[in-house]
Amino acid sequence: MFKISAFAIVAALLSPTLAHAAQRTPAPDDARVYIIWPRDGTVIKGGKFWLRMGLSNFGVAPAGTDFPNTGHHHLILDADLPPYDDEIPSDRNHLHFGAGQTEARLELPAGKHTVQMLLGDKSHRPHDPPLYSKKITIIVPPY
Repeated sequence: MFKISAFAIVAALLSPTLAHAAQRTPAPDDARVYIIWPRDGTVIKGGKFWLRMGLSNFGVAPAGTDFPNTGHHHLILDADLPPYDDEIPSDRNHLHFGAGQTEARLELPAGKHTVQMLLGDKSHRPHDPPLYSKKITIIVPPY
């Protein structure tokens, strides 16, 4: 007869969960995320505009949808891309479009802003490889 420690049982039970948590959803190498509008350097008078998000060789699906080669958009505003192994934060610098939106009405205060798209999987995590757009700058002049 052999003995199994409580630690070994807990480790065995958690190991599939930990392995699953570390895995990122695969994405094809030719998938691409991009910002259709506005263009880099655009001056937005009044600060209100429609952000148009593009995606090629990949599909858009709402958060929670478990379908291969799909994801949903996240807007990274005035911040750097988050770590790829973690869930994309949800705050004023990380806007989630979990309903599968491909455009959004935004309003920014006066100033110089950076905007970048990052695609997330069903669980708001970046794909492998991560799918993100070029970071662009938008200028909102004082009112």
